[in-house]
Amino acid sequence: MTSENSPADGRPRAERRWTASAFVLVSMAVPFLLPARYSPGTDWLLPTIEGLVLVALVIVDPGRIDRPGRRARALSLALVAAIAVGAAWGAGRLVWDLLHGNPQTTVATELLISGALVWIQTIIAFAFLYWELDNGGPVTRHLHPRTHPDLAFPQQLDPSLAAPGWRPVFFDYLYLALTNATAFSPTDVMPLARWAKLAMAIQSLLSIVILSLVVANAVNLLG
Repeated sequence: MTSENSPADGRPRAERRWTASAFVLVSMAVPFLLPARYSPGTDWLLPTIEGLVLVALVIVDPGRIDRPGRRARALSLALVAAIAVGAAWGAGRLVWDLLHGNPQTTVATELLISGALVWIQTIIAFAFLYWELDNGGPVTRHLHPRTHPDLAFPQQLDPSLAAPGWRPVFFDYLYLALTNATAFSPTDVMPLARWAKLAMAIQSLLSIVILSLVVANAVNLLG
């Protein structure tokens, strides 16, 4: 008898797309909750691009993420790029407004809400970045798992902690992005590749800047 995650050949099944797709939808919703100036162009431009690319990905590789090919890979990278551009623009605009005393950041509650949304947007963006770049992305991790990972999860450092053939899925990278944004340093996942160290360092610094400026300005306004 075989389970859903252990088919007849004994090989773990590929990751389902629904979890990552759900957070693409969250990323698409954030610009509509933020002031228009926190989105490049218009507040619907990037969400529309993300939605179209997501639909194309579902058509090219439906169900589980297990179909190799340049088309699917290009679409996946394009989706990550769109999410990253939106997060970078929102974070940059928020920091600019706070440093230059924009009148629209002088209401504490609105500032805290905007700051939280921008911060969440950066976490989602880095989660997709880690997920798509670690060991060549989810398809490569499934079809051609590497001996030496770019990001070392506890289950990889100590295989006795997980079932045979364990591999990280999107939720694991989301947790990585969240803990890195709150601890400002690696927690349980260790960056081994240079790109991973650089990405985690940039996320930590960005998170420090956003949280410190938002909290400091909000405390000043409330005081």
